Amino acid sequence: MACCLCLLENSAEADLWLLNSCTVKNPAEDHFRNSIKKAQEGNKKVVLAGCVPQAQPRQDYLKGLSIIGVQQIDRVVEVVEETIKGHSVRLLGQKKDNGKRLGGARLDLPKIRKNPLIEIISINTGCLNACTYCKTKHARGDLASYPIEELVDRAKQSFQEGVCEIWLTSEDTGAYGRDIGTDLPTLLWKLVEAIPEGAMLRLGMTNPPYILEHLEEMAKILNHPRVYAFLHIPVQSASDSVLMDMKREYCVADFKRVVDFLKEKVPGITIATDIICGFPGEMDEDFQETMKLVEQYRFPSLFINQFYPRPGTPAAKMHQVPAAVKKQRTKDLSQLFHSYNPYDHKIGERQRVLVTEESFDSNYYVAHNRFYEQVLVPKDPLLMGKMVEVNIYEAGKHFMKGQPVSDARVYTASITRPLAKGEVSGLTEEFRHAPQNGSNWKAHPSAEIPVKTLFSSRMALQLLWPQEGLKILSISLALLAVLVTFYYGGM
Repeated sequence: MACCLCLLENSAEADLWLLNSCTVKNPAEDHFRNSIKKAQEGNKKVVLAGCVPQAQPRQDYLKGLSIIGVQQIDRVVEVVEETIKGHSVRLLGQKKDNGKRLGGARLDLPKIRKNPLIEIISINTGCLNACTYCKTKHARGDLASYPIEELVDRAKQSFQEGVCEIWLTSEDTGAYGRDIGTDLPTLLWKLVEAIPEGAMLRLGMTNPPYILEHLEEMAKILNHPRVYAFLHIPVQSASDSVLMDMKREYCVADFKRVVDFLKEKVPGITIATDIICGFPGEMDEDFQETMKLVEQYRFPSLFINQFYPRPGTPAAKMHQVPAAVKKQRTKDLSQLFHSYNPYDHKIGERQRVLVTEESFDSNYYVAHNRFYEQVLVPKDPLLMGKMVEVNIYEAGKHFMKGQPVSDARVYTASITRPLAKGEVSGLTEEFRHAPQNGSNWKAHPSAEIPVKTLFSSRMALQLLWPQEGLKILSISLALLAVLVTFYYGGM
């Protein structure tokens, strides 16, 4: 009695839509709301996931719909089954062990990597801050870190599946371990031991307060040849008064201390940062301080966000900056950012790069150098997943172009063949080859799940089952893979 899970290019043909959500900005939630409306107009069964329903499950437009909480994604099969039957199910509780809040979903759940060469690992969920503009805290809660052993095991498993690059993610990587008696450097040194030659580790976002006490160790780690010399440190504003209103728990001097120290100890390091334009109460002089900061550091990667008040946050109740002013400040900062080219001086350099993906225009392969700077290389299939040396011959605002050096050594980072695109990670060999062994269940994710559909923001699921019911094993693996991909692999 086999079953089949199909993700369709044409969502109109699906019986059930599984909609994931993000609550960081208003436009994302608006898109989520519109997707729900479209599903209902098409008489589709609907299952909701992500931070929006977790943070505000009593919203009028969510009434009567099934919801999977951010810590309950491993129970997606139960929710889908009951929803197909016409029931409304809501699993929003937090998972605990002896009264202590656990991290997110288990790290060993099956999933489908967006890129078979890149593994994205969430090291903790929630955070220790209470930023006045942030709604994610309402959904994710306080800090909950995964044990070091589980994270290292996940990394090792990834390398066994052909991965050559690992990204560490969380709401705040710098706060890792504070709830379980350890810290980020301790985790990173353990992970570095597991990285094979030719593979690389990329660190995620960290707020200034939680890295200040680890600067010496972090500099040593970022100088390691298998760790990208890259760090994303959001400043949000260069005005201390604005930072205080945001409740960011640091001042501009703290941010500068972190950046200056790392630039000195890790030569060439890439520092990425975020800035919010038009936060409530931001005066012209506050914004000019931010402009001066960008002019001083000329960040090669800068995420500029116009402030949107999120309902239910303290910032939404503050005196708002006029929309026209916010828009103009965003424009001014964007113009400043685009006025300098961070890579022109690198033309003529010889760099070692790791090739991991194809460019959006499909004309090049995308690689990254030691500083996680994007380098476009020729589309030679022999380069994919390899670490090669290139000569830089051109530079743009966000990229460089490199020509492979013919006589240079090529490193093959993967210790085994990467999984096929769409293949489920985390399966045992027995399960992976079950169809050939004559089992009465099967899972062919690479054949049945079109990758283009899998990573769209709106998913359409069509569940097909024989007369007597649903075979839980195969459907659970397919659904888990899909939803875990949403949470931890959709970056």
